[in-house]
Amino acid sequence: MSYSQEDFYDINTIREVRIYFKQSNWDYILDSLKDSEDKILCDVSLDGKYFKNVGIRYKGYSSWNINTVKNSFNIYLDYLVKNKNYMGVRKIKLNNTIHDPSFVREILSYKIASQYMPVSKANYAKVYANDTLIGLYANVESVDKNFVEKYYGDKSNTFYKGEPVTFENPFGENSNLAYTHGTKAEDYVKYYQLESDDEYKGRQDIFNLIYTLNKQFDSIESILNVDRVLWMHAFNYLLVNLDSYIAFAHNYYMCMDVNGRFNPILWDMNQSFGSFRNSDGSYNFKGLTIDAIETLDPFQHLNFSISPRPLLKNILSDTLYQKMYIAHIRTIIKENFANNKYINDAKLLQDFIDSSVKEDTNKFYSYTEFHDNLYNTVGGHDSMIEYPGIASLMTARVNYLNSLPGMQPAPTIININHTPKFPSKDEFVSVQVKTINANKVTLAYRCSSSSVFQKEQMFDDGEHNDESAGDGIFGLNIQSLGNTIQYYIYAENDTALIFSPERASTEYYSILPAVNKGAVVINELNITDSISWIELCNTTSENINLKETSISSSENISQQWVFPDTTILAKSYLVIYANNSSISSNLNTSISLSFECGKINLFNQKGNNIEAVKYGLQSEKKSYGRFPNGYGEFIFMQPTLAKSNLMSSYQDDILLYPNPASEFINVELNNISSDFLVEIYDTNGCVFFEKQYDYNGSKLIKIDVSYLNVGLYVLKIICNDKLSTQKLIIN
Repeated sequence: MSYSQEDFYDINTIREVRIYFKQSNWDYILDSLKDSEDKILCDVSLDGKYFKNVGIRYKGYSSWNINTVKNSFNIYLDYLVKNKNYMGVRKIKLNNTIHDPSFVREILSYKIASQYMPVSKANYAKVYANDTLIGLYANVESVDKNFVEKYYGDKSNTFYKGEPVTFENPFGENSNLAYTHGTKAEDYVKYYQLESDDEYKGRQDIFNLIYTLNKQFDSIESILNVDRVLWMHAFNYLLVNLDSYIAFAHNYYMCMDVNGRFNPILWDMNQSFGSFRNSDGSYNFKGLTIDAIETLDPFQHLNFSISPRPLLKNILSDTLYQKMYIAHIRTIIKENFANNKYINDAKLLQDFIDSSVKEDTNKFYSYTEFHDNLYNTVGGHDSMIEYPGIASLMTARVNYLNSLPGMQPAPTIININHTPKFPSKDEFVSVQVKTINANKVTLAYRCSSSSVFQKEQMFDDGEHNDESAGDGIFGLNIQSLGNTIQYYIYAENDTALIFSPERASTEYYSILPAVNKGAVVINELNITDSISWIELCNTTSENINLKETSISSSENISQQWVFPDTTILAKSYLVIYANNSSISSNLNTSISLSFECGKINLFNQKGNNIEAVKYGLQSEKKSYGRFPNGYGEFIFMQPTLAKSNLMSSYQDDILLYPNPASEFINVELNNISSDFLVEIYDTNGCVFFEKQYDYNGSKLIKIDVSYLNVGLYVLKIICNDKLSTQKLIIN
């Protein structure tokens, strides 16, 4: 997967989407295909970049209407050509804002939720059909395999959408995760839309989740990220996002992580802030007034559900989970609503899109209602329902929630510290927490960023580096494994609980280890008159923070240049600059490197020398780097700044023709005798072709490039750590 440097969902950008249909009756055809997954072909221009033969269809349930000009779209750039993308995006989801006079509900909701859990990004797009403006849309990131890979590590992980084949309301169970349809995985197929490829494993994983949630609840944390579920429920109930698991048990995703635990993902928030009031899945299953949603009980499903809601009832029946749930509600209120940040953000969004809303002649509400709905209820005339003013709703909602038991008084965490500051491998670390009004404190920690947090109770007994017994200072000793220890704390009393940091476990504290020898190496250096640089390589599978490590060109001055708070990503690179290079960077060091010869030393936080590289007379045109990359001997090579070191290229052994091309290209390969990778990407770094070839003795490959737009591309071939790149022109 190639992720572009630029963000297609930058909230400060309005995208331009121009759709060119070949059929004059395209809207009739799309209407007729609404209940199928079929698409029609069209061409699309995205911010001026043209894409031929992409797939398109209408989307949505309540947002679609056969009599509406402004329906929602799904656009599939890779419909015919695998990997075709724009800025890393293959599927574009455009929502028509039909249930939101303010035009900000969906964008604002994703913005708030993103502080607490992985969610889709979202911004706006002006959409045209055959160069006629349809209107302003919400442009929302798809929850697909790329999303799964980005947040959960592997695109092959099981994930499903909470959406049944046949949606039923108000009494239907839909995707409620209840153990009510049978005792086998196949009994639940039609209630959960599997998105991952492995059908058997995916269905079995879903069934195991359902069975554990309902029949083996004591093991629930082995298969479900309960904390993430609590954040989802806290968000949905606070923002009155009822068209979710709450009302009809749909409109959510579940994705399995590398630890085999499902994680919920919020979805379809265009009717948040009380826009949807058809049901709450509980006592108000026939519908709710605006007054009713202001005081909607976040524990209502403990008492009554119109159909089972085990993801609410079973989890919130646990006293500890109840306190965590309330703590998350309290945090979202504190960080977004008590300080009016949400309404200020909403104003900024409305100011940003104001002229685009005014131009939208197909919007479902008036320009006056667009502005008024930020504070006041609008609608209630003709066929329009009432839409609560966002500010008036949330003022009343926050006041009600703040009155609930458990909101106050919460314990206070005054101070957290640990010793030693930079532990070595196998050394014990003492964590100490000072609290007020807490009778129990728990440390949740992990020694790998991909692991599950394990929880241990801390002690206030005077025997765990916690000072005196009963003084409100809790302590615990844990062993360093040589990696960064990530941790958070929660303190509780009989009625309430508080996290530190409050966004745990999305945010956490870190105990940085002293960097071990071999974990970070000097991988490549380049010394010139204008810009001199040193490339460091993280050889491990964990991110490493270099804070207070140092680098020196003299063995006698171990503190010549000290690293600021800087992280080098796992299996990645970090470049620092020397000789007062003309680079504006906080990694532009005071190190002086001689062109003739020298020695570079790397010291960890305890002053131990963990890397020393001697070099001789340097080359004016080549760098001096390790080969094989990361651990080999130093040799002269073509510079590969912040990339894997490669030997001399196959440049002279590759013949590319025709060039320019329009339909096909032929690539002749000489002196290649093993498997190789071929990529074609544009000048923005977006990959349009990527294929691994098994070597079979043939010296010619033929590649279809007819789908590429006119422009400049790069053909790249990698074989045995050797690289060749050639310009390719499409005309």
